[in-house]
Amino acid sequence: EVQLVESGGGLVQPGGSLRLSCAASGFPFASYGMMWVRQAPGKGLEWVSTISGSSDTYYAESVKGRFTISRDNAKSTLFLQLNSLKTEDTAMYYCAKGYSTEDRGQGTQVTVSS
Repeated sequence: EVQLVESGGGLVQPGGSLRLSCAASGFPFASYGMMWVRQAPGKGLEWVSTISGSSDTYYAESVKGRFTISRDNAKSTLFLQLNSLKTEDTAMYYCAKGYSTEDRGQGTQVTVSS
């Protein structure tokens, strides 16, 4: 059974930073691309970033230069470093297996507010 558990969200002021983690189990993590998506209140899912199995990385224009995706295959863990946070980054953040949102975790809330 695929399990994805996100953590690391919280309340942060504009300009602040957070590091999100996603602990994965139930599948060969190192063999899969992974991604982060987010959902702001009242809006649909928005793709944020993808990392391939060979650690090639891709970012939405809205987060490029501010967010960094990475992975630790030995620990089956995915990360997302969020820097220079803006109020519009407020959302529930989900990690997802592969390149679809079919298998994703329960999410971790990021709130950017002064």
